[in-house]
Amino acid sequence: MLAMSDINCIKHLRNNKGLSISEIQRTMGINWRTAKKYADEDQLPKQKSFKKKGKMHEEKWGVIVSD
Repeated sequence: MLAMSDINCIKHLRNNKGLSISEIQRTMGINWRTAKKYADEDQLPKQKSFKKKGKMHEEKWGVIVSD
C-alpha cells in the first residue's frame, strides 16, 4: 500500500500538473492501475488501526505477579 504522501503526490500530479495516468505511472514508478485508482478516486483511503489483543492490552494494567 502506498503512503499518504505518495497518494497526495499522485493527486497533485493529476489535478494540478495535468499529467496523464501513464506519465504518473512512469514518474512514480508504480503500477498503472494503482496510479489510476488514486488519481481519479475522490475519496482517500482510510488508515487501518489494529487493536492489540492479549491480557495486557484488554485490561488496564494487566495482572501483576508478585514473588
